[in-house]
Amino acid sequence: MLSKSRRWLALGVLCLSLLLAVVDNTIVNVALPTLNKELGASTTELQWIVDAYTLVFSALLLAMGHFGDRFGRKRALQIGLVVFAITSALAALATTSGQLIGARALMGIGAALIFPATLAIIVNVFTDPKERAAAIGIWTAMVGVAVAIGPIVGGLLLEHFWWGSIFMVNIPVVIVAIVLGAFLLPESRDPKVGRMDYRGLVLSAVGVGLVIWAIIEGPSWGWTSPAILAALFGGLVVMAVFVLVERRLSHPLLDVRLFKNARFTAASLSIATAFFALFGFIFLITQYLQLIQGFSPLEAGIRTLPFAVATGVMSPVAIILMHRFGSKAIVVL
Repeated sequence: MLSKSRRWLALGVLCLSLLLAVVDNTIVNVALPTLNKELGASTTELQWIVDAYTLVFSALLLAMGHFGDRFGRKRALQIGLVVFAITSALAALATTSGQLIGARALMGIGAALIFPATLAIIVNVFTDPKERAAAIGIWTAMVGVAVAIGPIVGGLLLEHFWWGSIFMVNIPVVIVAIVLGAFLLPESRDPKVGRMDYRGLVLSAVGVGLVIWAIIEGPSWGWTSPAILAALFGGLVVMAVFVLVERRLSHPLLDVRLFKNARFTAASLSIATAFFALFGFIFLITQYLQLIQGFSPLEAGIRTLPFAVATGVMSPVAIILMHRFGSKAIVVL
């Protein structure tokens, strides 16, 4: 068991790693007008510069979480950080929008390794229920803050450097996270991981990937387009098969029986809805401020600062209120 000081230092490393994966989801939003000018990217290409990262990240998140459980969460995190650094450099050095889209897709692999590993390590390190709740609350707050500060960091970099700086800035942060993590983070695995669930890995990636692709391309292709309907229907069918397969396994990739618990299902839907709204808001507001209001990238980013401050302040406060009034009252509020 780690000492108290080392546990909280470890949390700092995990939050720093998480910051990378989340910030990179929003830092690009403020750079889209610049990328349009510098790379001559079309509207569709600009959309995929953002969404290639999200698509790969979403499709592989479950599989990469399983990778960490089987082969080591610390190992998964550090591999993810290395992948993230290399692909960040590739993105920064891209000379065409196609190259940038490809690099962003590869960055999604790194993010999919980082994100679940950070939370799994927190659960393993913080064994005391109160400490664990506080640590997860800080982790959650970091997600919200990272989403909001992405445009600010991006605007600041674009004000003084070339567009590739929004990706190159990841590299020194990765180095710090890897070095500190090597000393502060313990290795852990799931002792009950069981046999490798290859069918679940493939089905989850294909099913989620098809549905996310349909959602991304639906507005462009038209929601009644045969391709969109086929992808959406196919993705849902694959996900249904995934559920059937997982229910029969003693050590499933995802224990779908958890969703029989109404509280768990409601909480999962609430979190998904909140983050859907959060990421959508940041994407739209940064474009509106630049393209409609005529603000510079930095000015647009600064105007998201109140949101970042509010998120950072209220997340820890929400934990305190939850202990006093209960989680249901806070969620409703």
